[in-house]
Amino acid sequence: MFDALKAVLWSFFGIRSSRGYDEDRAKLKLWQIAAAGLVCVLVFVLSLVFLVRFLTAK
Repeated sequence: MFDALKAVLWSFFGIRSSRGYDEDRAKLKLWQIAAAGLVCVLVFVLSLVFLVRFLTAK
């Protein structure tokens, strides 16, 4: 699962090489990438919500 999380995080930054992409396609399953992507999106959205609440608090 760590490899899927690593692949998703590299993709979020947009610095994924084609060789790394091919390696990930060979060893990772679609459900692993989807689960890691959902977790990363959830963490990102929640961190943005908490940051906005913190900055706009009186």
